[in-house]
Amino acid sequence: MTTSEKVFRVGDWLAGRLPADWFTDVEIAIDREEITIVGTIAVPDEASGPDAQSGRIARFREETRTARIEIARELEGRTGRKVAWGVRCGDTEQMFTRLSVPVMTRLHQPQRQVLDTLVEAGVARSRSDALAWCVRLVAQHEGDWLAELDQAMGALREARAKGPSA
Repeated sequence: MTTSEKVFRVGDWLAGRLPADWFTDVEIAIDREEITIVGTIAVPDEASGPDAQSGRIARFREETRTARIEIARELEGRTGRKVAWGVRCGDTEQMFTRLSVPVMTRLHQPQRQVLDTLVEAGVARSRSDALAWCVRLVAQHEGDWLAELDQAMGALREARAKGPSA
């Protein structure tokens, strides 16, 4: 068995494990701590506005709760990562669960002053919230560049997986 055959592929596993009638599309995001699964469900036939979409999401959440918990536990056991669920219906998206992970960082006084200014101005409740706000702002304004960088890193990970083991 080669190194690439030993790699557990979350997307492939979910394609086989998720009920076929749940989602019309699935997006998966993976980092060191969490696997986020956002599935797209059909917009209700009888109405298509935001209230109908929210209602459809609420119904899906309740009807699939037990099965989603079971799937999440299986996936957590295989990967050692927590699983977060979300659903998109039309223009409405709702996350059911989300992991909030502390990230340690060292900042010099000028960077701390930026965070403190955001807190004092009421933009954020704390330095932690201010830092999260800054990260969201960078993602919003540099999304294309970050996506290109992520794609390049994916190619690097694939190349490493094909190479000799250390």
